[in-house]
Amino acid sequence: MNQETAALPHTTRHFTVLLSPTPRGARLARLLATEQLHSWGLPLDPARHIVAELAANAATHGRAPGRDFRLALHATAETLRIEVTDTHPERLPAPQLPSPDAESGRGLLLVEALAHRWGVEEDRFPRKTVWAELGLTPPEPDSPCSGTAGVFPEGT
Repeated sequence: MNQETAALPHTTRHFTVLLSPTPRGARLARLLATEQLHSWGLPLDPARHIVAELAANAATHGRAPGRDFRLALHATAETLRIEVTDTHPERLPAPQLPSPDAESGRGLLLVEALAHRWGVEEDRFPRKTVWAELGLTPPEPDSPCSGTAGVFPEGT
């Protein structure tokens, strides 16, 4: 654990930016989130994938002419909360199974699979916020997921 991550238990970190509801704005959301997480010393994945999906949804489905969407990141020692707020409250997101040959429509299923929790909050008209939370608790040193040598019995 680096010193910056070690400082998180007593700190809440915030990052917020307004972006255009376009494919370029969605791409910029992912890039800015990646840089911010890196500067905080936090894991990039799966957070950047969640940001990419939520920002793409805001640019595609939450788009309202002349209104930006907002990306916000909030980090504590235990949790990273990702929020994307757009100005199209009539279209509340819900995961749906797309047809097998569909080229899109799986974004919220991906968010649901990657996030520990996610949801939608209706805000003051005309806004809604789609959020996702990731746990930041590091794995135990002897956990099979920690990358510790000798986890698997010999011969496997």
